Amino acid sequence: MTHTPGTPPGREPALADTQRAHWQRTHADNPGMYGEHPSAPARYAAEAFATAGAREVLELGAGHGRDALHFARAGFPVPATDFSPTGLQQLRTAAADQGLADRLAVTAHDARDPLPLPDASVDAVFAHMLLCMALSTREIEALVAEVRRVLRPDGAFVHTVRHTGDAHCGAGTGHGDDVWEHGGFAVHFFSRELVDALAAGRHLTDVHPFDEGELPRRLWRITQETPR
Repeated sequence: MTHTPGTPPGREPALADTQRAHWQRTHADNPGMYGEHPSAPARYAAEAFATAGAREVLELGAGHGRDALHFARAGFPVPATDFSPTGLQQLRTAAADQGLADRLAVTAHDARDPLPLPDASVDAVFAHMLLCMALSTREIEALVAEVRRVLRPDGAFVHTVRHTGDAHCGAGTGHGDDVWEHGGFAVHFFSRELVDALAAGRHLTDVHPFDEGELPRRLWRITQETPR
């Protein structure tokens, strides 16, 4: 994936835009596709953020909101973003049904764009499998830089990524840069070297391997802290 003149800085064309449309269709065809229960990483993150004294949790790539709703039920105000308006509408509806609408601020946002937040404005950031979507390494680096920008000193960043030990890594259609498309979904598979590089200058406190789903998907849950 190479930068095309005329596109915004950090933006790679074509594949991510195609994936955006694919996710829109997927959310429309499969409402609440991941179910109502929070992911295991979200349960971990809610406890870790509470222990650290976080006041709010920014979720990136919230989808239809099973994890954002979990953070809200745990008492956190949750600004939640995703690039699928369809998924976010499902989140808004679920939040209203559960009496949590006042704890959620939902915003459509493409992860390739700067975050619409001031510097040092949030205590905690959570992203479950967002960084390993159809993003180039360059775009991932830009996104991580944005997370660092909006985190306050001593803020925590918990995110998960599929890694190069996953069965789908190397299968399907290759797009270069460790991005492989299988079943219509493109994934950037992370090496441990990439994890370490993205954490440079920050406290990498935990890299926890785990499996999820029926394949199963093989992932790392990564916890970073911003130095004071």
